[in-house]
Amino acid sequence: MPRTMRGTRLAAVLTSVLLLCGAIAACGSGSGSGSDSATGTADPGATASDGGAFPVTIEHKYGSVTIPSAPKRIVTVGLTDQDSVLALSEVPVGTTEWLGGYGGAIGPWATGKLGGGALPAVLKDTGTGPQVEKIASLAPDLILSLYSGLTKDQYETLSKIAPVVAQPKEYADYGVPWQRQTEIIGKSLGKEAEAKKLVEDVEARFTAAKAEHPEFAGATAVMATPYEGIFVYGPQDNRSRILSSLGFTLPSGLDKAIGDEFGANISKERTDLLDTDAIVWIVADPATDAAKLHGDKLYGDLDVVKQGREVFVKENGDYGNAISFVSVLSLPYTLDRLAPQLAAAVDGSPSTEVTQPSS
Repeated sequence: MPRTMRGTRLAAVLTSVLLLCGAIAACGSGSGSGSDSATGTADPGATASDGGAFPVTIEHKYGSVTIPSAPKRIVTVGLTDQDSVLALSEVPVGTTEWLGGYGGAIGPWATGKLGGGALPAVLKDTGTGPQVEKIASLAPDLILSLYSGLTKDQYETLSKIAPVVAQPKEYADYGVPWQRQTEIIGKSLGKEAEAKKLVEDVEARFTAAKAEHPEFAGATAVMATPYEGIFVYGPQDNRSRILSSLGFTLPSGLDKAIGDEFGANISKERTDLLDTDAIVWIVADPATDAAKLHGDKLYGDLDVVKQGREVFVKENGDYGNAISFVSVLSLPYTLDRLAPQLAAAVDGSPSTEVTQPSS
């Protein structure tokens, strides 16, 4: 998961990019929205967005960008942006690896949207920002970077290759809500109405889950992970927004403790923030990590522990990956598994076991 802001790339890389752009025929254009698995070559049978919607202008953290025509070769730099593209019946030529190690960086909740086509080329963030040269080699005509921490220098560099839609300025880095992400990507592809319908369909899932579980309304909950102590996800993180959308309330004072980031490590003095009606732990191993957490007296003595209100999610499985991905495609997958666990946690009986999903 993203923990820190990504660094800027070296000046030498910029020079290489400019040379690449000059060498690639029609850099930033192509003939299809699909790709082959090795090179991202356009699939001539793929369909593009409705050209009648263009040009479109998108406001973002670093100003605005105009997309002149329907994009046909899309690269996603945002770590979860590919799901919105796929949900809108387009296949990126390049995606950015985050978690799961999935082929094409496409999770199992999204592979059905490939339509049997080849997987996108996978980009990696090595700690110095996007792989600029590889992105240029894919000859994109649109670069999406919404769920990201793209810096201004990185934005300006990528903008020399193709139009770049950076993260919205009104949210923290890695803090764009999945609804806005889907809507902005929909507008970028000339598919605003389709994007709105996708959002409405997933929000209807949340509405149904709340109706099925009225006990969620007003109950407190928080998500955390034992990363370098205790790392808690704040109000601007999409994991926390899952809980809020189900009717839960985040603990009072969480926003102050987290600040303007998507999450932060809390001090032992703020362990009280974890004493909620339900806590969702994203861990490497549920049994081992639960034992370690319970061994800390400050945490182990909390009512949330004594009354069996913990939910443990294995971070390296499909479910754990989905709960962190939080996209228009992963959320139905997540809700089918998380809602029953939360219901068991808040049913008022310490003897109720919060079991792991069977699949």
